[in-house]
Amino acid sequence: MSDSSPAVVGNVLLDARDVSKSVRGPEGQLDILRGVTLQVQTGESFAIVGASGSGKTTLLGLLAGLDTPSSGHIALDNHALEQMDEEARADLRRRLVGFVFQSFHLLPALTAEENVMLPLELEGSDDARSRARAALDAVGLTPRRRHYPAQLSGGEQQRVAIARAFVHGPRLLFADEPTGNLDQRTGHHVSDLLFALNHDHRTTLVLVTHDPLLAERCARRVELHEGRVVTRGAAELTI
Repeated sequence: MSDSSPAVVGNVLLDARDVSKSVRGPEGQLDILRGVTLQVQTGESFAIVGASGSGKTTLLGLLAGLDTPSSGHIALDNHALEQMDEEARADLRRRLVGFVFQSFHLLPALTAEENVMLPLELEGSDDARSRARAALDAVGLTPRRRHYPAQLSGGEQQRVAIARAFVHGPRLLFADEPTGNLDQRTGHHVSDLLFALNHDHRTTLVLVTHDPLLAERCARRVELHEGRVVTRGAAELTI
């Protein structure tokens, strides 16, 4: 079931139409995605589920503009990603998108605070430290802000990663198996943080997961099987 107080949704933020992805391998062409169509509206939570190898992570990478489809159309905030070069897609991601991965991708030589500050400093922000501290406070890690990743638990590291992902106020947050490396209790706490961002800040949440309980917390979901959409959540829009 979905959270009891979902975010108010609005216009279509992410629009994928008949998206396919194929690569050449030693044994010929491998079709990873086949004609995937979906829409995600501003402020909603959306899950992409399926077994390992079904194409979930490949689809997320295409939706985020990290790769380009072999065919089809993907628009992020009305920008056609397949018509943009990598520099333009990177700029769009910088302005609109945050990422949370199963592996935390924290820099070991930086403290929690410095890891969260990093994207702001790369943008030339003059208030990176105060914004990083506010983000860490939002995930309950103010007492641990001077600790290095090796001094933090897995759950704490993922909370740092979440703080880093939303410190610049993204409109869209992609999460790829965000609780996959965590125990059940810690994973539930991390997922609570993600849905709080969705609810309180109207941050659109798109997550890839094999966890049915996590997927059920989303307002809508699609299931992939061998690169195709095979089922949609009960509240799925007609598209």
